[in-house]
Amino acid sequence: MYLTKRLASPLLLILLSTGAFAETPKPTPAPASLAPLLQAVSERLEIADQVALTKWDSGKPIQDSPREQQVIANAAQEAATYQLKPEDVSQFLAAQIEANKLVQYALLAKWHAAGKAPTIARPDLVKQIRPALDQLQVRLLQHYAAFAASRQDPQCPTWLAQERQVLSTDEIHDLALIRAVGELCLSGR
Repeated sequence: MYLTKRLASPLLLILLSTGAFAETPKPTPAPASLAPLLQAVSERLEIADQVALTKWDSGKPIQDSPREQQVIANAAQEAATYQLKPEDVSQFLAAQIEANKLVQYALLAKWHAAGKAPTIARPDLVKQIRPALDQLQVRLLQHYAAFAASRQDPQCPTWLAQERQVLSTDEIHDLALIRAVGELCLSGR
């Protein structure tokens, strides 16, 4: 017992002096640029519902590689306008498209299981939905550029997790949001 006390005292001193019992620092708040970025991403995912309805009605496939390549190429050409790298913009937009398709596939599967889609107004894909997506892309790139410097912050994954909870709507859109911002942070990988 004497030996245990002799060892315990120095061990306690070492633990106290190294900060082993120190409080974990609280995370810094997310940069103000994150919430508008995630809001724009979420808006894009909501448009996926409308796209899915048009695909249901037309019977066209969700996969539209030429359109996807065009959207990504156009965004990459705009990268310099926002002081971003074309490859970063391409990756970001590709993630948005993949997340959007995730919503579409999930909704179509749900509607096929039910034997019907919702009976709501269907906007025109070419005349209404795509122009809305094109306008939203400008906002997405603006917000992405504003957040770009924070992508390497070690707390970026924590910020994303917290902000995603605020935007939580349903399982389909929550999962799609995770996919849409899955590569946004460059730290914590």
